Amino acid sequence: MRGYGFFTFIYLLFSKVSTLLISPQSRLIRIPFFIRNKNNISFGRNLTTGVGCRIDAFVEDADETKIYFGDNVQINDYVHIASMEKVVIGNNVLIASKVFISDHNHGGYSGDIHSSPLTAPASRPIISSPVIIEDNVWIGEFVSVLPGVTIGKGAVIGANSVVTTDIPANSIAVGAPARVIKRFDFEISKWVRV
Repeated sequence: MRGYGFFTFIYLLFSKVSTLLISPQSRLIRIPFFIRNKNNISFGRNLTTGVGCRIDAFVEDADETKIYFGDNVQINDYVHIASMEKVVIGNNVLIASKVFISDHNHGGYSGDIHSSPLTAPASRPIISSPVIIEDNVWIGEFVSVLPGVTIGKGAVIGANSVVTTDIPANSIAVGAPARVIKRFDFEISKWVRV
C-alpha cells in the first residue's frame, strides 16, 4: 500500500475485512458506513465507498429491493442515499463527496398533492417517485438529486447542483436547479454548448 502511513494501512485493512462481512462482492467499503435494511439493497460488484456514507432503505414491503447499485460504482465520503420506493445507480457511476440522493420528500408541493405549511414537516405524508442514475454518470461534490429524476447515460452533474428534472444522456448540467449547458457531439468528439 504505497503512499499510505502505517495507521492508514491498518484502517484500510480493517475496512477491507468489514467489506467482506457487509458485501463480499464489493471492492472496499470504508468504515464508518451506515446502512439501514441491508436486505433491501442490491450491491453490484466492485462497489467502493468513502467514509461516513449512509444508505437508507425505508421498507414497507420487507421483500422488496429499494436501492440497486450497478457494477464498479464509486461513492466518496459522506454520501447519503435514501429510498422509500426505488433508487437505481447504474454501472461505472462516480459520485463525489457530500452528495444527497433521495426518492422521497416530506409532503407534496406540486401536482395534485399540496401539503399545508401549518402541518409540521415530520407529520406530512411521505411522497415518493423513483430516481434512476444510468451508466457512466459522474456526479460532482455537494449535489442533491431529488425525487422523480432520471440522469441519462454519460451525463455529468456539476458541483453544488440541485437536480429537480431529468437530465438527458451525454450532457453536462449545472446549477440550482440544474440546467443542461453542454452536450457531447459524437461527430466531432467534443462537448459543445447548447
